[in-house]
Amino acid sequence: MSDRQRRPEWLKVRFQVNETFAELKQLVTETRLHTVCEEARCPNQSECWGRGTATIMILGDVCTRSCGFCAVKTGRPPVLDEDEPERVARAVAKMGLNHVVITSVDRDELPDGGSTIWARTIEAIRKAAPGTSIEVLTPDFKGKREDIARVINAGPDIFSHNMETVKRLHRRVRPQAKYERSLYVLEVGKEMGAVTKTGIMVGLGETNDEVVELMKDVLAVGVDIFNVGQYLQPTKRHLPVERFVTPAEFNEFKRIGLELGFRHVESGPLVRSSYHAEEQVAQMKRVI
Repeated sequence: MSDRQRRPEWLKVRFQVNETFAELKQLVTETRLHTVCEEARCPNQSECWGRGTATIMILGDVCTRSCGFCAVKTGRPPVLDEDEPERVARAVAKMGLNHVVITSVDRDELPDGGSTIWARTIEAIRKAAPGTSIEVLTPDFKGKREDIARVINAGPDIFSHNMETVKRLHRRVRPQAKYERSLYVLEVGKEMGAVTKTGIMVGLGETNDEVVELMKDVLAVGVDIFNVGQYLQPTKRHLPVERFVTPAEFNEFKRIGLELGFRHVESGPLVRSSYHAEEQVAQMKRVI
């Protein structure tokens, strides 16, 4: 199925530009930042940037892994940029962001998976923009507890790591990752006292029952926030869309997730990892 040719009405997005969006776009260009909003071709870019929320991608824009769904470039990453944490922090302060999501490519060639740069970036943002809440969306760091802990100890408001898909499809969708390893990353986050979050894409060939089973798996390791959205094929080279999940099904996922015990569920065709992230962190602070 070609989602580009047969995309249903509920997945058609109008790109809107307001003053906040334009200012953010200019600052991203001037400060040489990579954003997953642009690199991953997120359909919510104009909405999020217009609300003063952005997802910044650190550790370069070349990933050492080759997931079948991801539009980010794959290959040999450039030399590590040791000045990046301070540059990101200055940019966040200058942008005046209410909430920032930090993510990164996988850097499997680095001994610490890039976790030191991760921690330094969080700490630098805290100093430069103390009023900005911070969410991190991390890779799995090959399951190394010390690297996961290094990021959490830096004090993000929300610690997120995406499962991406159900267990049966993991090898096809994320060939260099492991379902159990991703569960372990989230488990370490909860053991260390973090507010934890994960997300998946649907439309890759999973069944709704498999989605519910995944919900139960991540709840078993203490995940607080669960996101589910429609997979959209970024290019012809990527995995095809097997089906478009209906809004009614997304509503049912949300009902089931809340009934099972998640503290917050975002479920909808256009939901992505950082969608309404600033509202989620505000809700978690009210509950704590």
